[in-house]
Amino acid sequence: QVQLVESGGGLVQAGGSLRLSCAASGRTLSNYNMGWFRQAPGKEREIVAAISWRLGSTYYADSVKGRFTISRDNAKNTVYLQMNSLKPEDTAAYYCAARAGVVLTTSGYNYWGQGTQVTVSS
Repeated sequence: QVQLVESGGGLVQAGGSLRLSCAASGRTLSNYNMGWFRQAPGKEREIVAAISWRLGSTYYADSVKGRFTISRDNAKNTVYLQMNSLKPEDTAAYYCAARAGVVLTTSGYNYWGQGTQVTVSS
């Protein structure tokens, strides 16, 4: 089992930055993929970014490329999502997720955190 706890959400003005953190426990994550997803009211959940913990390879949704950066800290068993140049359309509940696997994938995540709200005002 993997337990995930997100933090770092909040209210920010358009153009601002936030860094989300996802602390993992229960397993070492060296053979896991980690992903950040978001869900806005009335919309489907979508993947924002993902990283292969072992390989370091990353994926970004087109809507966040060049603005968001996913990274991991082995010592802290924590994955981060640095969000810059935030836009009102980035407003959503953000979820950290994990799934076993070395090769980067954007589907099949089966461990989820409780979510953290990000609100970007115009």
